[in-house]
Amino acid sequence: MDKNTLVGFILIGAVIVGFGIYNRPSQEERARAQHYQDSIQQVIKQQQEAQEKQAAAAIEAARPDSTSLFFQAAQGTEQFTVLENELVQLTFSNKGGRVSKALLKEYKDQKKQPLVLFDGEDASMNFGFEGKNENILSQQMYFEATNVTDSTVTMRLNAANGGHLDFNYRLLPNSYMVDLTVQASGMQNFFSPSTKSMNIEWKQRARQMEKGYNFEQRYTSLTYKPVDDSFDYLSETKDEKETIPESLDWVAFKNQYFSCVFMAEQNFDNATLESKMEQQGSGYMKNYAADMKTAFDPTGAKASHMQFYFGPNHFKTLLASNDLSFKDKDQELEDLVYLGWPIIRLINRWFTINLFDWLSGWGLSMGMVILLMTIIVKVLVLPTTWKSFISSAKMRALKPYVDKINAKYPKQEDALKKQQETMALYRQYNVSPMGGCLPMLLQTPVFMALFFFVPNAIELRQQGFLWADDLSAYDDLISWSYHIPLLGNHLSLFCLLFSITTVLNQIIMMKQQDMGNNPQLAAMKWMMYIMPVMFFFIFNDYASGLSYYYFISGLIGIITMWIMRRMTDEKKLLAQLEANKKEPSQQKASGLMAKLEALQKEQERLQKERQERMGGKKK
Repeated sequence: MDKNTLVGFILIGAVIVGFGIYNRPSQEERARAQHYQDSIQQVIKQQQEAQEKQAAAAIEAARPDSTSLFFQAAQGTEQFTVLENELVQLTFSNKGGRVSKALLKEYKDQKKQPLVLFDGEDASMNFGFEGKNENILSQQMYFEATNVTDSTVTMRLNAANGGHLDFNYRLLPNSYMVDLTVQASGMQNFFSPSTKSMNIEWKQRARQMEKGYNFEQRYTSLTYKPVDDSFDYLSETKDEKETIPESLDWVAFKNQYFSCVFMAEQNFDNATLESKMEQQGSGYMKNYAADMKTAFDPTGAKASHMQFYFGPNHFKTLLASNDLSFKDKDQELEDLVYLGWPIIRLINRWFTINLFDWLSGWGLSMGMVILLMTIIVKVLVLPTTWKSFISSAKMRALKPYVDKINAKYPKQEDALKKQQETMALYRQYNVSPMGGCLPMLLQTPVFMALFFFVPNAIELRQQGFLWADDLSAYDDLISWSYHIPLLGNHLSLFCLLFSITTVLNQIIMMKQQDMGNNPQLAAMKWMMYIMPVMFFFIFNDYASGLSYYYFISGLIGIITMWIMRRMTDEKKLLAQLEANKKEPSQQKASGLMAKLEALQKEQERLQKERQERMGGKKK
């Protein structure tokens, strides 16, 4: 980039900054804007309260009267029953016969207390059954807790005619899985013979579990799996409501590192799913809702079988939970841990995860595990790195010859001849201009695999290293109280180091490729320097473990390149190229070079035809 262009960029930047300062709102204007935002939030809150009142009124209107078989069941006092195993503690409420609280014993929240997925009004579950003369809504009813053990409870809804409806819960040992069967007994006359299903309304406000709201938001979504198909999800960044035409194996209310999954042996049908964004600072990420149907036998001959998973988004834990689910289904719960696109997912599943588990098994800190993983990956791709470097070194060695060709054809109309001679030169010395790019492209899936793996590795959660207190969130050693556009209220030191090493790597790469004075290549060179600055603003909110990985990777790349430059004598390399130079009669293009030459010949033919047509018109 020439001096004038550089000065132009600086002036444009100065104008933009100055314009931003000049148009910065005054304190009074900011106060009015804040008052406007507060007014909007107040209106939204009032609308929500009105909707809640309407819903409560509708429930009250539908409450059974004294003629109902369930009039007595609609009266009562809320009581709780606790089931637990080595991993999870679940609290069941007799009001609605549902799970009212889920606590994970092996994980902590941001206050270092046992992690609670939901509690109290955070979640609701309402089972609806259509009868001949009246309907049953489980959330209105008080169940009786029977058959209580450490791992089982039956929530029984008693009817006045002696019949009952049982919700049988069983917490599986050393697992996050809960079995649920719904079965009627002595209630054939209550239901219509045509009744074949029950309705389920499941709602939950997903709590903010992690330090960084924006980063956690990217991985928090209502996820579902259609039968015989791969998973899908609603938007992470906006409100969305969708009616699903297919039958579903499961629906998951998913956070970045934890999920509540609801599964049905006979599928969920007619599902309407909804995800709403929660305001930052509210303590919640999303407001989830699922309305769906599943099979129900009113005669009680066959129970409706369902399951819950209340636990971490840990790949191997979810994989093992598949084996605890319904025999005729492959639930593919491990898909809740997003490992990237198909090829990258395979690399993560069969290489990255196993390597990570192996290194973690040594008892090392997570920072050391990431360091060793990065070194191992760099060693594995070293052959392609060396091949790419040697290809670039050969190009640099031949640069004096290329410069002579450029001097021979200075005119723009001779560009095709210049290109042909340059290609012939490379073919003569058996050098491919793409030889440095292709090996680097082969490395890309490996490095991308870690980009998807690190933010989804729950093992990094709340694990500190150096100045970062949590490798799964941004490090904010440098922070301030106010918000700066594009930057926020902190500066991630690992992100800054990553950006610096990226700039250094770009400088080394540009020098290695020696782009010369070509204006187009010079513009690309300038863009390559701008990219690390963009990375800084993008990654400042990302997991510090990811920025740390890229920093270490870049640092190792710089050291590797320095060592390879020290090992390579370009004068000897040129002498070797001269010794192996082919005579014109021995030259034969192959592969990519042959395709490039064929393309050049076609261009030359088209150019001649165009010149001939132009010459004919002049005559």
